[in-house]
Amino acid sequence: MEVRIGLIYLVFFLVALVFSLILNFLLLKLSQTLGIRNTSIKTSVRWSAQEKPSLGGISFYVMFLLTIVVYAFFNHHSADFFNLQIMGLFVAVTTGFLLGLFDDAYNTHPRIKFLTQIICALILILTGTYIEFFNNVIFNYLLTIFWVVGIMNSINMLDNMDGITTIVSASILAAIMAGLILSGDFANPLLIIIIGSAAALLGFLYFNWSPAKMFMGDTGSQFLGILLAAIGIIYFWNGTDVNGNHILSMKVVSVITAFSLPIIDTTTVFIKRIAKRSSPFIGGKDHTTHHLSYIGFSDKQVALIFAVVSALSVGNTIIIKNYINNWSHLHSFLFGLYFILIFAVLFIIAIKKPPINVK
Repeated sequence: MEVRIGLIYLVFFLVALVFSLILNFLLLKLSQTLGIRNTSIKTSVRWSAQEKPSLGGISFYVMFLLTIVVYAFFNHHSADFFNLQIMGLFVAVTTGFLLGLFDDAYNTHPRIKFLTQIICALILILTGTYIEFFNNVIFNYLLTIFWVVGIMNSINMLDNMDGITTIVSASILAAIMAGLILSGDFANPLLIIIIGSAAALLGFLYFNWSPAKMFMGDTGSQFLGILLAAIGIIYFWNGTDVNGNHILSMKVVSVITAFSLPIIDTTTVFIKRIAKRSSPFIGGKDHTTHHLSYIGFSDKQVALIFAVVSALSVGNTIIIKNYINNWSHLHSFLFGLYFILIFAVLFIIAIKKPPINVK
């Protein structure tokens, strides 16, 4: 039975991947056609200083909607799928998508963006998706808001070089997808969403790989931010070990391992900018990705470095969630050491002075 279900999910993934490629191709062609008639079409200027259409986020959301529709059409028990938690996830993700879409079009004021991100967190909380870490529910709510806002901003900030955010986001989804499959949890309603989203990212990566033909824009990064934050709460923060036990240290270690690169990049940028007494919320070319470029790596090589680190994080996450029967302080130390080493290497590189002509 599990083999049959696995094959169905595999076919769905391949079909979704092909559809994502076609959808992004059509969006790219549409942007070029509209650009001839309308020079005001939205483009993004980033590290490469080249204007490219920022339509990738639209394809993410379309794939997200199609995944839900397909599941509801073919699954006779779809009523179990559309529970309060899933509906809350849908509303929060839609809110994040609309925030990014509005930001791409009108350059939203940071306060409005921050407020909307808090609203996304509150939607999750009100529909039952919040971090259950402390004994005090208020502290849990506050931690949830901090987590959601933090991840939405970190994914957005990480989208500064071709392919980076796409690779990192896909790796986080891959870790969760592999964990659910290895545990035989095929009935988990999140699995179909993760498979569809992973296919959407891989289809987009073809157009986002350096030199990119298309960017995801804030539409894509805000969509991914709230999606990853919500799934991270359900699978990591509120997840259990292989024996069904809730171990707080394991939860924290699994979170920082799976989300290591977004956490490290955002933390590094915040520390550097606060030390310079500048706003950490204003964009700049001082991210870990940029500094890897400053020391001689090409954009493709930087993406490959992040892909390798992401693969290591995926492997470690799978081990933590699926193969450790008795979690101990030694496990916390070893996997925590992995995070610290990656942090230290990237931070040391990032505090080196950039070229004089870079602000």
